[in-house]
Order: sequence, then structure tokens, then C-alpha cells
Amino acid sequence: MIRRILLTGLLALGAAGPACADPLCDGARPTLSAQLLFGLSRPDGGLIPQRAFDRFLAERITPRFPDGLTVFSGRGQWRGPDGRRVHEAARIVLIVTGATPEAVAALRSIKEEYREHFAQGAVGLVLQWSCALF
Repeated sequence: MIRRILLTGLLALGAAGPACADPLCDGARPTLSAQLLFGLSRPDGGLIPQRAFDRFLAERITPRFPDGLTVFSGRGQWRGPDGRRVHEAARIVLIVTGATPEAVAALRSIKEEYREHFAQGAVGLVLQWSCALF
């Protein structure tokens, strides 16, 4: 329920368009900035190979966001079910796009497809309002 309320609020603000743009944007376009947080550890202790991640990026993410994205290498940490801290290599994909229902649905699909395809317990998705000039 909370997710629906937040999504409705995000989309309502996006639908308002440039007339209601944040004055801090100063001519920049109001956008949605999305960060997808992908862990690279498998449950069996192995790692997701770079080639497999690159294939997922090329086949599942890029076609949905062909205008561009940025991939960062990182090291994440999270609290496991037993309360212990877990560290793992990660990839962060940053996508700046219009705040549309289709974009949010595509991001959620990517998140779930990665989780299922690579047997991940969770995949992070962070959505923020932003201003962008390209």
C-alpha cells in the first residue's frame, strides 16, 4: 500500500510537467533518477561472472533504457537473516529518465528479473527526483 502511495505521488509530480518544476532545476529538466543495486554473490558462494552481468545489462536493461545509463562497480554490505553483516561485490546501474508509469514498471521488472535469474535474495531499487541537463 505504501508503495502505491509513493508511486502515485512520484507520478503525479512528474505529470505536472515543467510548469511545476523545482526552481532549483534552473532550466534543467525534472527527471527520475533510479539506482539499481545488484549483488554479485550467489547463494552457493560463487560469483556472478562479469560476462553474465554484461549480458543481462545488454539484453534486459539497455533495451528498456536506450537513451543511456551508467554502471558503477561497488562493494555492498547488508545484514543477513542471522543478523551478521555480509559483504559482497556489487554493480550499481544509474538511470536518469522521465518519471512515467512505464519507466517505473520497467525498473521494477529489471529488479525482479535479476533477482530470479541470478537467485538473489533481494535487489535494491532507489528512486529520487532529480534535475538533469544533457
